[in-house]
Amino acid sequence: MSTLDHNFNEIAARAEKSEAETSKYPPPFSIRLTFEERARLDTDRGRASLAAHIRERLFGDDATPRKKPGNSPIKDAEALGRVLGALGGSRLSSNLNQLAKAVNTGSLPVTPETEADLVAACEEVKALRIDLLRALGKSPGASP
Repeated sequence: MSTLDHNFNEIAARAEKSEAETSKYPPPFSIRLTFEERARLDTDRGRASLAAHIRERLFGDDATPRKKPGNSPIKDAEALGRVLGALGGSRLSSNLNQLAKAVNTGSLPVTPETEADLVAACEEVKALRIDLLRALGKSPGASP
């Protein structure tokens, strides 16, 4: 082995050692499961992440809580369901598109009835925004 190879190996070994010493977490652990074992875990875990479920099964109450409880930003599933139901059941987007087209062509007559319809549509959009923000755990007074 040449001197150059010897120096490279020493440097690489030192780099590996210092990286292992400075790492915040141990390296991940991998396990192979049969399809049946994995299916059982997926069924048992419900909405929890697979890793959280396995930690809970292994350590019970002694499991160290994670810093972030899942990666889902949904805070209120009921509010999100209301928003999605309202969007699915309404013709809001179609109606707003028709209004925008009429405004752009200059064919929208501004009557008290039209103005009331526009105000009602804006109130519906505001209500949907509030429900969405609540579902995502944000303050309804937050700006978009």
